[in-house]
Amino acid sequence: MFFELIARNSKRSRKENGLFFTTLLVSVVAFYIILSLSRQDVMLFLRKMESDAVNRLLSMIPVFYVLTLVVMFFLIYFASKFQLERRRHEFGMYLMMGMTRNRLFVLLLAEDVRSSVIALLIGLPAGVLLSELISLVTARLVGLGIIGHRFTLSLYAVLLTAAGFFLIKLAAFLILSAKISRQEIGSLLSEKPEETKKQHPAFVYGLALLAGVLCLGTAYYLAIRGMSWTQIRTMGLTLLLGFAGTLLFFYGLRYIFDLIIKGGKKDRRLHIFNVRQLQENVVRKSATMAVTSLLILGALCCFGAGVAIAVSYGQSEPHVMDYTFIPEYTDEPNQEQGASDILDTLHKAGLDTEFSRLFKMKIGRIRTTDILTEDDFENAYSMDDVMEQIAGFPASDDKDVLLNTLSFADYPYLISLSGYNELLRAAGLPEIKLGKDEAAVYMDSTYVNEKRLEIMDSVLAKHPEAKIGGNPVKLTGKVQTTAVVTDYSITLSFALILPDDAFQYYTQDQYDIYVNGVLDSSTTEKTGLMQAISGMNERLNGTGLYYESYLQNMGRQLFYMVAASYITIYLAVIFLIVANTVIGVQFLMNQQRTNRRYRTLIKLGAGYETLCGSAKKQINWYFGIPVLAAAVSSLFAVRALFTGILSSRTQGTIGEMLVISAAMILVLCVIECIYTTAVKRSSNRYLLTLMAPEREE
Repeated sequence: MFFELIARNSKRSRKENGLFFTTLLVSVVAFYIILSLSRQDVMLFLRKMESDAVNRLLSMIPVFYVLTLVVMFFLIYFASKFQLERRRHEFGMYLMMGMTRNRLFVLLLAEDVRSSVIALLIGLPAGVLLSELISLVTARLVGLGIIGHRFTLSLYAVLLTAAGFFLIKLAAFLILSAKISRQEIGSLLSEKPEETKKQHPAFVYGLALLAGVLCLGTAYYLAIRGMSWTQIRTMGLTLLLGFAGTLLFFYGLRYIFDLIIKGGKKDRRLHIFNVRQLQENVVRKSATMAVTSLLILGALCCFGAGVAIAVSYGQSEPHVMDYTFIPEYTDEPNQEQGASDILDTLHKAGLDTEFSRLFKMKIGRIRTTDILTEDDFENAYSMDDVMEQIAGFPASDDKDVLLNTLSFADYPYLISLSGYNELLRAAGLPEIKLGKDEAAVYMDSTYVNEKRLEIMDSVLAKHPEAKIGGNPVKLTGKVQTTAVVTDYSITLSFALILPDDAFQYYTQDQYDIYVNGVLDSSTTEKTGLMQAISGMNERLNGTGLYYESYLQNMGRQLFYMVAASYITIYLAVIFLIVANTVIGVQFLMNQQRTNRRYRTLIKLGAGYETLCGSAKKQINWYFGIPVLAAAVSSLFAVRALFTGILSSRTQGTIGEMLVISAAMILVLCVIECIYTTAVKRSSNRYLLTLMAPEREE
C-alpha cells in the first residue's frame, strides 16, 4: 500500500507539474551534451588539428558544469517549494491519520527519488541520441561525415550527469523537507494568508520607471559606442547601470498599471480584476521579474550572437587549393632553389603524381633600392586618385572601413601575375590580362564585403592612377579575392598583381615563393576530400616538408564555430529554462495564494471559460512584459557584444550578423510562446479544481 501511494503520488506530481518535469528532462539532456562534447566527431577531428585550443576549451567544461549545477539547484529548490506548498493540506491529513513524521519524510524522499530516476531514464537516452544527431549533422555540414562516424556513449558524461542531478535534487529536498517536518498539523491544514506589501505614492513608481529607462539607455550607449570595452571600470559601470536600470524599470511598472486602470474600459469582462492581479504580482515580485528578464536577455544574447558568429566563421573561402608548401628559410634573396627542392622531394617520394596541379606563387615587397631607408618605405606606393574617388561616395560605415584599410597600404605586397593566373585556372575563374604599366588589386575577403567590393570595383572601372616607387601604373579590372595560399593565417589586406617583368623589377628579385598544390580529382572521388587529405598528410609527414593543408585551416575555422556555437547555445538553453521555470512557477504560486478571489468570482457567477480567459490574459502580460523587455534590450545588447568582441577586420559584417541574430531572437520568442501555452494549461487544470463546490460545515 505504501509503495502504491508513492507511485500514485509521483505520477500525479509529474502530471500536475509537467512544466517542471520537462525542465528537469531538458536539464539532463543539456548536462549530457556539454559533458560528452569531447566524444563528438567534430571535437575528435579538431584534436588532431588544433589540440591546444581544443584542450583549453574542454578544460572550461567543468567550470560551466559547476556553475550550471549551482543555478539549477536554486531552480529546483524554488520549483520543489511550490510543489510542496500545494500539498500542505495533503501532508497535514497524512499526519492527522496517524502517519509519523519519519514515515512522511521517507514517503517524500521516495517520491523524489522515483521522479529523479524517471527523469534520468528518459533524459539520458534522449541526451545520447541528440548528442549523436548533433555530431552527425555537424560532421555532415562541414564534410567530415565521410571520415567515419562511430556511435559513442560517454560513461564519464553519464555518471557526472546522474551524480550532479541527484546531488542538487537531494540537497533541495533535504532543505525543504526539514521545513515541512517542523510545522504543526494545524499550520499545514490551514491556508496561508495573502501577502501584503506597503504601497507608495504613484509618483514614486513614475520616478523609478524614468530612472530605469535612463540607466538602461546610458548602459547601452556606453556599450554600443565601445566605451565600455576600454577599461574594466567602465565595463563595471555599464553592467551596474544595466542591472539597476532593469530593477528600477520593473519596479516602476506599477505606474503604468495605474494609468491602464484609470484609462481602461470599465465594461470589459474582468478587466479591472486582471490588471489588479498583475499590478500586485509585479509590485510584490518586481525583483523576480527583473532577474527573469535579465536571464532571458542573457539567453537571447548567447543564442543570437553565438549562432551569428558561428555562421560568420563558417562562411569560409571557396575551396580551391589543398596544399601550400613553404620553403625553408635561406640567406638567398629569393626562394627559387627552395621551391625546386620541394618539387624534387615530392617527385622522389612519388607524391607529385597525386596532384593535378603544382604551381609557384611568388609574393614580394617593393624594393626600390638595395638598402631601404625609412623614407623609401613611406614613399614606395601611393594611390591618391583612388582615395579621392572613394571619399566622394556617400557616407557609410563600409566607406569609412575601406578608407581606413587603404590608408595603411603605403607599402603593399606584390603578386606575380603568372602564379595568380594559375590559381584562377585551378578555381575555374577567368584569367587576368594586364598591360605593361597596369596592375590589378588583390584584397583578402576578410577585409572586404560585398558593399566594399562594389565601391572598389566602381573606382577601378575608371582606371585610376597609382605610383610604385614614383612610376605611374593604372589600376584596372575587378578586385581579386581568391586566397593566394591555403594558410588563412597569412592574409593580405591589400596587394598589387603585376606582370612578371614588372614584378621582377619592383621586387629586385627578392621575393618569397609558395608552392600550391591541388589533389587529383580521381583520388578525392574515391575516398572523399577529407579522407584523401588525411592520408596525404600521413605520407607528407615522412618527407620533412613544411606545409599547410586545407584540412588544417578547416580545423581552425571549425574551432571558432564550435567555441562560439556549442558553448553559447548551451548557456542560452540553461538561462532560458531557468528563467521560464521561475516565472511560470511564480505565476502559479501567486494564482494559488489568491485562490479565494477566484472562488469569490465563481460564487458571483463566473464560469470556467471566463476564469480561464482571465488567467490567459494575465499569463500573456506576466510573461510578455519581461520577454518583450528582454527582446528589445537584446537588439542593443547583441550590437554592443559585436562592438567589443569582433575584430576590426570583421566589424564590416556586423549588419549581416545582426540580421542572423534577430532571426535567432525571433526563434527563441516563438519558444517562449510555446512555454506560455504550457503554463496556461497548468493554470486551467488548477482552476478546474476550484470549480468543485465547497462543503459548508
